[in-house]
Amino acid sequence: MSDYRDLSLWHDSLPGPLERRPPLPGPREVDVCVVGAGFTGLWTAYYLAGLNPSLRIAVVEQETAGFGASGRNGGWCSALFPASLTAVARRSGRDAAVALQRALNATVDEVGRVAADEGIDCHFAKGGTVSVARTPVQVERARAAVAEARGWGFGEDDVRWLPAEEATGTLGATGVLGATYTPHCAAIHPARLVRGLADAAVRRGVEIFEGTRVTRLAPGRVETRYGVVRARSVVRATEGYTARLPGLRRAVAPVYSLMLATEPLPAEFWDIVGLRRRETFTDHRHLIIYGQRTADDRLAFGGRGAPYHFGSAIRPEFDREPDVHAALHDVLLELFPAARGAAVTHTWGGPLGIPRDWFASVGLDAGTGIAWAGGYVGDGVGASNLAGRTLADLIAGRDSELVRLPWVGHRSRRWEPEPLRWLGVNAGLRAMSAADDEEQRTGRSSRRAVVFGRLTGH
Repeated sequence: MSDYRDLSLWHDSLPGPLERRPPLPGPREVDVCVVGAGFTGLWTAYYLAGLNPSLRIAVVEQETAGFGASGRNGGWCSALFPASLTAVARRSGRDAAVALQRALNATVDEVGRVAADEGIDCHFAKGGTVSVARTPVQVERARAAVAEARGWGFGEDDVRWLPAEEATGTLGATGVLGATYTPHCAAIHPARLVRGLADAAVRRGVEIFEGTRVTRLAPGRVETRYGVVRARSVVRATEGYTARLPGLRRAVAPVYSLMLATEPLPAEFWDIVGLRRRETFTDHRHLIIYGQRTADDRLAFGGRGAPYHFGSAIRPEFDREPDVHAALHDVLLELFPAARGAAVTHTWGGPLGIPRDWFASVGLDAGTGIAWAGGYVGDGVGASNLAGRTLADLIAGRDSELVRLPWVGHRSRRWEPEPLRWLGVNAGLRAMSAADDEEQRTGRSSRRAVVFGRLTGH
């Protein structure tokens, strides 16, 4: 068994022992079998057990609960959805798009409620997100985002513009010209949340079998090296690892996001940088960066930029890319020069799941009994909770507002075969980086970013 504490800062800072639960003891028959003990699978099992305590629910996991993105992410419990409101409305109409966004907004508080009710000390701090604009082009983009939100009926309580002085007072980064702010996000310790959620599910009668690799999913059965689990309903909750399952290599592209964390920083640093309510932060560049002030006063900071690996490959050595981590550190110091000299104590990463149309989905095939959720493109901490509640209602046969949201039943088309998939995904990553460089150089909005946005359905 690997030393899971090496996976990330979050795993390394878990209290108490980090032990793996026993594997599946042999063939089993249950009502619901969930594949994957990340947020999606565990929220589904947790809510389903609450709806019907008599259900026999088993969760099977290749490694340990929170091994993947659920335990390694940036610690944003946000209301973000990977597809734009326009893209959602294009498929399902304006009212449906707004309903989905409002459900995601409310989900942040639902996660906080469950954490409090279950006694999960996940360092939940609902400080919102500040997204700074550091160039005139980013200011235009930020102001346009606020105007667009108004057009969808979202007011000052959902997103607002912060002028330069107020923005800098919230996040004391260099060159801040203004910012957008939304209250719909909480900073969390993700490994504490996912491990605590696993314990809460077990308290509700859910069985979790770790160290149990699934070799095949089929209607009514989940095949593992330890035997077959037979179930009326099978839930695929494998996100970035979906490509490892037979027949699903082109369903979701596993793309790596990498992070680093500094040592705890002194009070005088935070006097400059702020984040007094532990707001999560980013800026309005194209190639995503993200960060938070941890409960013990570290900077946890990450971003895209790592390459997609040919054939949807996932390997431990991809978690750490020295050149990408060095580039992230350079960005961190550019934003916060006062962090120069602070030790970087942890570097890590892992795969997240990207569907071909950047449109997350949740659903249940009534004919086969196979359910699924995922494709969050890195925005899954909050969305997975909404997905878990929705899957629970679908499997239980409940007619709720959740099962009528526009991501329910959506099916993304498959990614192209290799080498087209490798060429396309990495070209997109390079295009976003080049767009940021172009805007910095010219002071004008990049057309290549607009083209890539169209390709991803935004």
